[in-house]
Amino acid sequence: MEQSVVVPHGELPAETLRAVVESFILREGTDYGSREFTLPEKVAHVIRQLERGEAQIVFESESQSIGIVRRSE
Repeated sequence: MEQSVVVPHGELPAETLRAVVESFILREGTDYGSREFTLPEKVAHVIRQLERGEAQIVFESESQSIGIVRRSE
């Protein structure tokens, strides 16, 4: 069973947060509909989701990986 730990985005230095978000976007890909967005626009979008509590950063201890998931209500 894989253990997950939520990482509060506000506790990460800005540079680290940006690197985590960029890595997530480049690894997972994102679908923004018919309009193309630049990487900085996508990063800003994901950071806003984190700030609004719609998404959260999760560290998977077994696989030693970090990701961003939609927050379940």
